[in-house]
Amino acid sequence: MRMRWKVITLATVLMILTALVMGATALTEKEFHGAWPYSLPPAGHFNTYVPNNLALGIYWDLMEQPLALYKWSDGAWVPQLATSWKLVPPDKFVVNLRGGVKWSDGKPFTSEDVVTTWEIGRLMSWPAWEYLKDVEANGPNKVTFHISKPASVVGRYALRAQIRAHSVYGSWAGRVKKLVAEGKTRDSDEWKALRGEFEKFRPAKMIVSGPFQIDANSMTEAQVTLVKVPTAWNANKVGFDRLIIYNGETPVITPLVLARQVDYASHGFPPATEKQFVAEGIWIIRPPLYTGPALFFNHSIYPLNRKEVRQAIAYAVNREENGMIAMGESGRAVKYMTGFSDNLVPLWMSPANVKKLEQYDYDPARAEKILKGIGFTRGKDGIWATDKGDKMEYEIIVPAEYADWSASAENLAEQLTRFGIKTVVRAVTYSQHPIDIDAGRFQMAISAWGVGQPHPHFSYTIDLFIHNYVQAAGPGMNFKMVQDTAALGKVDLEKLVVESAAGFDEHEQKGDVTRIALAFNELLPIVPLWERYGNNPALENVRVGGWPDKDDPIYKNSVYSDSFTTLMILTGQLQPATR
Repeated sequence: MRMRWKVITLATVLMILTALVMGATALTEKEFHGAWPYSLPPAGHFNTYVPNNLALGIYWDLMEQPLALYKWSDGAWVPQLATSWKLVPPDKFVVNLRGGVKWSDGKPFTSEDVVTTWEIGRLMSWPAWEYLKDVEANGPNKVTFHISKPASVVGRYALRAQIRAHSVYGSWAGRVKKLVAEGKTRDSDEWKALRGEFEKFRPAKMIVSGPFQIDANSMTEAQVTLVKVPTAWNANKVGFDRLIIYNGETPVITPLVLARQVDYASHGFPPATEKQFVAEGIWIIRPPLYTGPALFFNHSIYPLNRKEVRQAIAYAVNREENGMIAMGESGRAVKYMTGFSDNLVPLWMSPANVKKLEQYDYDPARAEKILKGIGFTRGKDGIWATDKGDKMEYEIIVPAEYADWSASAENLAEQLTRFGIKTVVRAVTYSQHPIDIDAGRFQMAISAWGVGQPHPHFSYTIDLFIHNYVQAAGPGMNFKMVQDTAALGKVDLEKLVVESAAGFDEHEQKGDVTRIALAFNELLPIVPLWERYGNNPALENVRVGGWPDKDDPIYKNSVYSDSFTTLMILTGQLQPATR
């Protein structure tokens, strides 16, 4: 451990020295400095459909652009590669594309690019294809999404997907179309073979429609430069000539923020680090992420597959303490325990139904009563034993590199052990962590609940599908989707989650969302701990000006799914600082 920190420290020193030199140059350059972790080639690559790509997270929308971007505060869309769109009942979503757009290789942007994007998305089993039967070009500047199953989320799926260049992916899309014409599906050997082949595809570079492109020659372990594309359709709106993106997770980026070489970062900074930022006069933006960490259970293990045990654990844990230790003011205890953001609950559930939700306030005495009520006993050593006489001793796995989740796991283990459920933490590298969960190689785990999307349907796919047998490569947490509940009787949660997005009337969908929320609140397949709010450092008037006041509605946007920073770069609200 000591050697590891020495290596990180030396690397960080080199990055800071480089950054300071660049900072002097940047006084005359119109630069924005951001941060995002990436891997150098060949591990990192330009196939943006495949993991470990170089899309650079929130900065992706500046390169391979979507049809539109979303503003959470008022539900308005900001057109990008599309100019207008409409739902044509009963089964069409028609999009008019922006004319005159050129890719960075000089080729025109057309409907062919959109169709190619979605054919590869079909190959990669994008969730939207559960609701689509085809994506059709209607001339060079119009696309029709043909809907097989009416769903209000189709519009968001269609508008927010980053569009890739036909010149890069067209031949692959043609092969997908051929398989579809032959009646092949994702379960066929031919389909699996093509997907396996495509996942190894490595384009030489990213052809972009947006105002920035990666300068591959600039890429080092420390940073990469995104250069402006002067021929981009929106280049004249963007005030920066280039973006410098520093590479690294929280420990590496922290000293760069303190050295004032990063204008904005979205990493999860510990409370002590945040205090350092504030002491240095660095502004902290605190937007909601609509997601956070949860305690996941392996439901193949008795008694973790009993709802009473999970309810007792929820009462036994002080979620406010857990969030404060992990993220300070940015770790806010989950209140309603529905599986989607407390910020969205009033928008999707009536006040009468919200009152039905158990909030699981910290109450160890009630937790003890629940366990005793199902025949569990506490031994002389203070450890609980099941009705079968087995001691309740478990392990939590957590991604080693995630400082906030690691702190949460350690505190959670301490609280549960104090209550009498002996718990230890085992750190697993972040890339292995989801693999172990999906394979069922865990007892308890810290992983994400919810997601930064406006419809609860998306959160429930994260909570109940992704790391469960429904979509995982293995059994995952093995929570059965058909359950008996006291509130609703027998429910098929998989069916309800799919139906929660069905149809085009969100008022009707609220009924399904409410049923899932009530069932989730009772069953607690996972126990949400706290909702993460950003503690994102923003440096004002060094290189960047125009950050809005903290109460500006733009900060309702999710930090990652609809980045307010990216949106403000594209609209020109963020501009080079005046000197």
